[in-house]
Amino acid sequence: MKILVSLLIIASCAMSAQLRADTAAEVRAVVVANIEYTNKELAQDPQRISSKGSKEFFSSGGLLNEINRASLDNTFVAFKGSVKHIDVTVLVEGEAAVAHYYQEAVMQPTGSAAVPNYRTRVTQAFVKEDGAWKIRAAHWSPLVGGAGTSQAVVK
Repeated sequence: MKILVSLLIIASCAMSAQLRADTAAEVRAVVVANIEYTNKELAQDPQRISSKGSKEFFSSGGLLNEINRASLDNTFVAFKGSVKHIDVTVLVEGEAAVAHYYQEAVMQPTGSAAVPNYRTRVTQAFVKEDGAWKIRAAHWSPLVGGAGTSQAVVK
């Protein structure tokens, strides 16, 4: 009986570790998919945002922005970006996680000047909604020597 209980505990711990690994892998994949979408479509996918919206500090500075899927009009004349060093902290397995990563891009937002050296650190809080990971909050912090976007605030 003790052996059976021990085996059940070990199996439960292994399953818990696997769920954390799956959550982290899923969120990393979403971060990569979001940048790939922007590279291909020259726009950010509005569906990446939570149905409840997202509170965000942008790399261009300014105050806290509250965005939702309908308010996004981030399009680009040109965009070629990449992400790296993605680290995910699982807060609640299968429900909430925070991703930290580094993003680089050469871009020109529609109606703005080109940004040839966009480099920023990103923190995004993700929640799982209807089986998909969505952004609920974010902070974009430009690196010294890199530029933020060419816009000063969101209109």
